[in-house]
Amino acid sequence: MAKAAPTTFRTFSSSNPNFHKSSIPPASSSFLKLPTTYSTKCRTQFLTKNSQSIRSPCFSPIKATPSSSSSSTASFHGLCYVVDDNIDTDQIIPAEYLTLVPSNPEEYQKLGSYALIGLPSSYQVRFIDENETKTKYSIIIAGANFGCGSSREHAPVALGAAGTKAIVAESYARIFFRNSVSTGEVYPLESEVRICEEFTTGDVATVELAESKLINHTTGKEYTLKSIGDAGPVIDAGGIFAYARQAGMIASAAS
Repeated sequence: MAKAAPTTFRTFSSSNPNFHKSSIPPASSSFLKLPTTYSTKCRTQFLTKNSQSIRSPCFSPIKATPSSSSSSTASFHGLCYVVDDNIDTDQIIPAEYLTLVPSNPEEYQKLGSYALIGLPSSYQVRFIDENETKTKYSIIIAGANFGCGSSREHAPVALGAAGTKAIVAESYARIFFRNSVSTGEVYPLESEVRICEEFTTGDVATVELAESKLINHTTGKEYTLKSIGDAGPVIDAGGIFAYARQAGMIASAAS
């Protein structure tokens, strides 16, 4: 067995005439201790001595959140498009279309026209009909791990641009869920059952966010959805930046 290299200690000197070893505070249980209470709004924390801040933050307080309800009251009604498990972002929007810029209205519409174009040929009913730029399916019903794969924000944007309002899935890839909320394009809802086995493409359904309910009008069955919680108002506002402007967290866009 090889021997560990010996530990080497070096002594450094300073050319600063104002530097004194005595200026270095001694190690103690109070040194490097953070305050017992502190802001949770991402303000910078400072090293403290005797639980007192060395210097105080100079940030102004963040304003209150928008006056809207903490839960969304939106509802959607339309045709459903059903997909299976593990629909990845390359199937939602292939990488060759990521050069399209969503902030450009024409390219945003074009991006939507390619939504779910990467699905295999086993999906005989296509999400967007030939020569169309919008889908007739406003609700996507999915299995587990929807939106897995890359972190591309184009995935929820493409679905929103195509005309999708909500996705009801058994579960999501974490980053797709986050991108859906931050872009404000679609509502990513979770069911309490394996919902993709309860629906058929073309079923007519209604999503009631306030009641966390999904109704299949074709079969007459109702399903309980997991609450979207605080993510609802962010999507209602049109995404994280729009929500922050409404809340006064950031300056409003110039008119």
